[in-house]
Amino acid sequence: MSAASLFLPCAGGVEDLLVDEIAALLPAAAPQRQRGGVLLAGDADTAMRLNLESRLAQRVLWRVAEGGYRSEDDLYALARRVRWQDWITPRQTLRVDTSARHCPLKSLNFAALRIKDAVCDQLRDALGARPDVDTRHPHLSLLLHLDAEQASLYVDLSGEALFKRGWRDANADKGEAPLKETLAAAMLAAAGWRGRAEDGLLLDPCCGAGTIAIEAAHIACRRAPGLARRFAFEQLLPFRERLPAWRQMVDAATARVQSAPMPIHAGDVSFRMTDFALRNAERAGVAAAITFKAGDALQRPPPAPIGTLMINPPYGERLAPKGRGAMPREAPARPARESAEGAGDTQAFFSQLATHWKRHYGGWTAWILSPDPKLPGVMRLKESRRVPLWNGPIECRLFRFDLVSGSMREREASSPPPA
Repeated sequence: MSAASLFLPCAGGVEDLLVDEIAALLPAAAPQRQRGGVLLAGDADTAMRLNLESRLAQRVLWRVAEGGYRSEDDLYALARRVRWQDWITPRQTLRVDTSARHCPLKSLNFAALRIKDAVCDQLRDALGARPDVDTRHPHLSLLLHLDAEQASLYVDLSGEALFKRGWRDANADKGEAPLKETLAAAMLAAAGWRGRAEDGLLLDPCCGAGTIAIEAAHIACRRAPGLARRFAFEQLLPFRERLPAWRQMVDAATARVQSAPMPIHAGDVSFRMTDFALRNAERAGVAAAITFKAGDALQRPPPAPIGTLMINPPYGERLAPKGRGAMPREAPARPARESAEGAGDTQAFFSQLATHWKRHYGGWTAWILSPDPKLPGVMRLKESRRVPLWNGPIECRLFRFDLVSGSMREREASSPPPA
């Protein structure tokens, strides 16, 4: 199977981190930063490796056609030129999704329909039968991207989005909206935390479902993010002859899993959420690498003299300290991205959290993901870095705070006068 252009979409703000990740995974590759993702050339083995190993990409897309267009008929002609009998048989199924930016067409649904017609007509002409459409679990998932004048057609080699690592219980109550694993990995990558002994201890005192801690444990244990799941390319004809190589990749990734060099600490003010996070860690195979302990973030002592705090703070019932004005249970809890700027309870929590950190976490580094650009002012802390990251459609900032014991006023008062 010859090389093609691969596109790996990612969350906004993660593009440069994804370029670095691909360069580390594939030193011979030449990844190019694009808007909303990374483009590179690669063959079947490259695509399989990226599906298995990438923590930051949302999908791995294989470009099969590209060209200019002015109407839906142009899209039909573009898709009709592809030899679809090389990808699936008429007994398999397909689905077409679309994305667009400055697209002049009136209906993206009709554009997707014309792509589907082209695939079915080409297969009928070549093999005498056409495939059916399956919108839930197709064998061949196509993505059509349209800009103002150019159309690109991709085969989705991942199937389920790559943030679905395979350990979440689909039937369980997820509590507040969980952080996606790819965004948790981006937070850790932006902080430069790679799970090495020299990176130090990691603590998430507002762990919720445990996503940050579990992703950190996977990194520390050198566990590939795709080990516990299946991928769409396994059902596609071009990859069948490469499946032995795929099994060797999986075996090699399994063999390199190790114990974490030091424990990762996590907990939540809610005992229910802490227990839920522990069960998630057990399904993810990293429970032994994480020390879970329920407790109030405003009272929690540091587990070590220095380390890294990494939190995606919640809003609602889990935000309130235990025994001090917790919200009624019938009040719906809201995820952090719905925090309203200026909400009194939220500002009080962050102000008290900063005070607690100044008193007990001197020497630590804290990273907080927040949609509130005024968070440093609320906490009365000066950020040393702010990294723009998009949590879905919500623009956030990952703030870094280098914590020093005591307040600025206390340090100025205790310092000797100038000579």
